[in-house]
Amino acid sequence: MQSLLTLSRAIDAFTRWTGKRLAWLILLAVIVSAVNATVRKVFDTSSNSWLELQWLLFSIVFLLCSAWTLLDNEHIRIDIVNNMLPKKLRNSIDLVGHLLFLMPLTIVMIITGVPFFQRSYEINEQSGNAGGLPQWPAKSLIMIGFALLLVQAISELIKRIAVMRGLIPDPHASQVHALEAEVEHLVEAIAGEKH
Repeated sequence: MQSLLTLSRAIDAFTRWTGKRLAWLILLAVIVSAVNATVRKVFDTSSNSWLELQWLLFSIVFLLCSAWTLLDNEHIRIDIVNNMLPKKLRNSIDLVGHLLFLMPLTIVMIITGVPFFQRSYEINEQSGNAGGLPQWPAKSLIMIGFALLLVQAISELIKRIAVMRGLIPDPHASQVHALEAEVEHLVEAIAGEKH
């Protein structure tokens, strides 16, 4: 199990490194969007390639940072219900959810995403919009993003099994989600105003 935990730590380090760097593309997308809007309003002109670039940048962040979201336990779930369940049951739900839902989904998306990308690449598929970008780079993001998510799911499974066996502490046990922290901050602010 120790060699699997070493593999898990390596996957986690790669996922975090990748996510932190790709997240900066959101800033670039905002800049491109602002420039597009300014040019459109001031010069009454637009470019399909720049509009599609915004979409592509957002797609890169959304798809390629999903593994980082899973690593940081920020993926969508019903936290209110989940936090009320016993720890043993939560661990079992995570284990079953990753094995029966997340991993099969990622495998199906990779299997179907590869030919989807290959066909687009082989014909050098271009945008349907005049002056748009090639489509195959965007289509490659599907298989790459789900491959990264699959690898991170394997890491999460390794960690969850190790937690259930008592080999490591739960990496998310003391985690306070951003929404929970914001609610606590608001409650403190409201309580401070009343005094």
